[in-house]
Amino acid sequence: MKRIVVLIGILILAISNVNGQCAMCRSTLENNFSNGDPGLAAGINTGILYLLVMPYLAVMVIGYFWYKSSKHGQKGVSHGTTAR
Repeated sequence: MKRIVVLIGILILAISNVNGQCAMCRSTLENNFSNGDPGLAAGINTGILYLLVMPYLAVMVIGYFWYKSSKHGQKGVSHGTTAR
C-alpha cells in the first residue's frame, strides 16, 4: 500500500504543463498573457487542477477507510465450522 501512495505522489509531481480551460477562459488568459500578466494564467491553471484532483482524492480516502474497516471486520469473524 505504501508503494502505491509513493507512486501516486511521484506521478502527481511529474505533471508539469497541463492546459485545461474552456474556450472563453483560454482567450481571456491569452489576452492577459500577451499584455504582460502571466500570473493570472498560472493561477487559473492551478485552480483547475485543484478542482480536478479533489473528487478523486475524496474517493481514494473513502476507499482506503472502507478497505481498512472491512479488513478489521474480517479479523473478528471465525472461519471454522459452526455447531447447529
